[in-house]
Amino acid sequence: MQDTDSQINRTTVPRHIAIIMDGNGRWALRQNKARTYGHKAGVNALKQTIESCASYGVDVLTVFAFSSENWLRPKQEVDVLMGLFMLTLKNQAKKLLKNNIRLKIIGDRSRFSLTLQEKIEEVEKLTSNNSAMTLVIAANYGGQWDINQAIKRLAKHAKEARQSVDEFEINDFLSTAGLPEPDLFIRTGGEQRISNFLLWQIAYSELYFTDVLWPDFDQNELLTAIMSYSSRQRRFGHTGEQINEQAIK
Repeated sequence: MQDTDSQINRTTVPRHIAIIMDGNGRWALRQNKARTYGHKAGVNALKQTIESCASYGVDVLTVFAFSSENWLRPKQEVDVLMGLFMLTLKNQAKKLLKNNIRLKIIGDRSRFSLTLQEKIEEVEKLTSNNSAMTLVIAANYGGQWDINQAIKRLAKHAKEARQSVDEFEINDFLSTAGLPEPDLFIRTGGEQRISNFLLWQIAYSELYFTDVLWPDFDQNELLTAIMSYSSRQRRFGHTGEQINEQAIK
């Protein structure tokens, strides 16, 4: 393991990191195992990433656990994913509480079993006052769905308040309302797509793609991504010269 304290400048650590955890199935197949074996290994990689982000001082970690399109996968695989979701919530609730990490689940929960919906609400409530870091898990989530539901909620709110829609910000009605937008977007597994994840929120995120499959994404890989991020100049529409002038002032 690298000496992280000597390599990472905490002043340039992303405030919010978003990750598409891709490659579990391929990782398992390369070892002649069932795809579900890879998902179980992926849970361990997530635990390590949560611990690393917390130690680096990241405020928000958002991970794409299950997309609205993933229901199209084989039923056995979907069942295993739902079971892992429930098991992880049960096993990690007390650890999240102990480490002062708040859990927030975003996505359409209506398709989950009532038992899973209740467990989600239970753990969210248990950790609601935690403040060291927020862990956001996107489950049965899609960026287009998020924008669509936000527009509907905004229009309803504006109508009830008898005000113009223009007087409100769509950010306030997204699933991530109240959270900072992602600074660093990471996708593992070699694919270079956004895959309907946080479409509105990552407008100015720095994108980082790696061939490393998710179960192999360890602390060193996360450090590499953060160091790549810290070496970039974020402009938000300005020129590089303007950013340099602002830094001097």
